[in-house]
Parts: sequence; structure tokens; C-alpha cells
Amino acid sequence: MKSFNKPSTSIKFWAVDDRPREKMVAKGAAALSNSELVGILINNGSKEKSAIDLAKEVLQLGRENLNELGKLSFKELQKVKGIGIAKAITIAAALELGRRRHAGASLERPVIKSSKDIANYLQTTLKDFTYEVFAVVFLNQANKVKHFEIISKGGITGTIADPRIIIKRALEHDATSLVLCHNHPSGNLRPSSADKEVTKKIKEASILFDIKITDHIIVSEDGFYSFADDGIL
Repeated sequence: MKSFNKPSTSIKFWAVDDRPREKMVAKGAAALSNSELVGILINNGSKEKSAIDLAKEVLQLGRENLNELGKLSFKELQKVKGIGIAKAITIAAALELGRRRHAGASLERPVIKSSKDIANYLQTTLKDFTYEVFAVVFLNQANKVKHFEIISKGGITGTIADPRIIIKRALEHDATSLVLCHNHPSGNLRPSSADKEVTKKIKEASILFDIKITDHIIVSEDGFYSFADDGIL
């Protein structure tokens, strides 16, 4: 009996108009689907599946949502057969660049005048953490951002912010005011008693060094809460 060879899954055998790289060059990146863009990152497929097929499975892991995809670990990405650690790292790196581009656009304002000016940046930067992190935005006398740093990482229900570390970082960056921030993975934006207590401790410590606590912002995917806006700072 005559045997038939299985058609190759390699993209190089596809029609030119269907190849994602050639399509990007001819029509621009916006013309490509998410699976085609991820397929370019994956670069090559397996014996059974093309890079685009693997890309579609990767997107399914993230429920066809790039924000959800950005939360996946290397190990979770490798659940797709044909995605090894190298491909997982490439995908994660591309998503991180996208996140930083989005976040960076929020800091194009030369001066921080309100909670909204900084909240979008903080939401974008911290939204993919599944556990609490405590971060600080360091400002100069003109309220321009000098530095941003995640100070500590904790569990699902909380994290520890050491006032000594925060003050030390502020002095290192010649900051005259600070915006404290942490995320609530649960989505609840109301501050806990622990949130209020740590804010009080950091504020008391900063007074000794003539550093002002401008705000403490809690963020989640649903929005943000500002201590200053609520009048409890």
C-alpha cells in the first residue's frame, strides 16, 4: 500500500501572504492576530504543530486574554507541549516589555499633581502580582518622579514594609516626598487596619528626615484607593 507523507507544519512551506513575518513586513504589526504575533516569538514549531498552532494553545492558557497570559509562570507556559523554557522566557519577556511600555506612558507627565497622575502607572505595574507587594514612588521637590521601587513582597494577604529601608532609599535618591503603594490581589480596595498602621509608622519616621508622605495608594485590577483623597493620611 502506498504511504502518504504528512504535510509539513513548517511556516516556510506556507503561502507567502500567510507567513507572519512576511505579513508584518508587508502590512505592519497591527495586521497580525495575537496568535500570529505570539507565533513569531515562538519562532518554530514542533514535528506535529506549527508555531501558530502552539501560539493558539498558549493563548488558550491565558483564556484568550493578554492580561491573563501575563500572569502565567514559566512552568505554566510549558504546559503546552512544544513550549520549552527558552520559548516560555521569550513570551514572558515580550509581555513584560508591553507592560513597561504601557506603564511608562503614564509617567510622561513632568509633575505629579494628583493621585490619578500616578495611579494608572501603579495599576499597570502591579496588577499581575498574585500576592501583595509594597512599592514606593520617590519624588523630588518639584514632584517629579525620580525613582520607583518594589520594597517588599509578601503573601496573598499581606506584606511587610520596613520604614528604615524606605527612608534609606529616599535618602539615596535625594527624594523629598514619597508615594506609598501596595496592591490588593483580592480586589478589595479598602485599607485594612494594618495598612493604616504601617502608613502611620512610615509617616512618623519620615518626619525626622523632613520627607513628606504625599499619598498611599492601594491598587487592584478594578481601580485604586487614595489615602490622601479620602483624607486619612
